[in-house]
Amino acid sequence: MALSDGVFAIAITLLVLDISVPQDLDPARFHQALADTLPNLGAYAVSLAVLGGFWRDHRAIFRPVRQVDPDVIGLTLLGLGLAALLPFPTALVSEYGHERVSVVIYSATVAALGAVHLALAVVVARRPWLRDGADPVRDEFLYAVDLGVTVVVFVVTIPLALVVGPAAMWWWLVLLPVKVWLGRKEDAAAAE
Repeated sequence: MALSDGVFAIAITLLVLDISVPQDLDPARFHQALADTLPNLGAYAVSLAVLGGFWRDHRAIFRPVRQVDPDVIGLTLLGLGLAALLPFPTALVSEYGHERVSVVIYSATVAALGAVHLALAVVVARRPWLRDGADPVRDEFLYAVDLGVTVVVFVVTIPLALVVGPAAMWWWLVLLPVKVWLGRKEDAAAAE
C-alpha cells in the first residue's frame, strides 16, 4: 500500500509541474500568460479527480487483502505504471487539446487504468484466501459497476474523438451524475 500511495502522490504532484507563468512580464503579457494557464488548470483538475478516484478505489480493493499473489502484484504494477504515466497525456490534453490524438491518448490511458483496476478487483474478489474474513460480496457489484462505467466512458471517447474531435471530452461529464449516484448507492450499502 505504501508503494501505491507513493506512486499516486507522485503522479498527482507531476500534474502540476506544467503549470507556470514566465517571469518578468509586463502587466498585459502577464495577464495573457495567466489566461493561457486555464487549459493546464482544467487538465490538472480532471486528472486530479481521475487519479484521486483510482487511488480511492485501489485502497478500497486492498482493504480486505492480507496477502498477495503474482497476479495481484502484476496487475498492481501495471496499474501503478499507468497511473504514473497519466501526467504525460494530461500535458498533451492541456497543450494540444485541440488535437484529436491528444484526447484519444488520454482516454486510452484512463480506460486502461480503469480496466486494470477492474481486473484487480475481480481477482481479489475471486480469491478469498487473499482476504481476511471480510466478505466483499455486497460492495463487489457496485465497485465493478463504478469501474466499468469509467472504462466505458473513456473507451467510447476514443471513436467519438475521431469523429467529432476534441469536443468529445465533454462526454466525460456523464461521469459526474453517475459517480454521484453510485457513491450514494455505495454509502447506502455500507450502512446496511
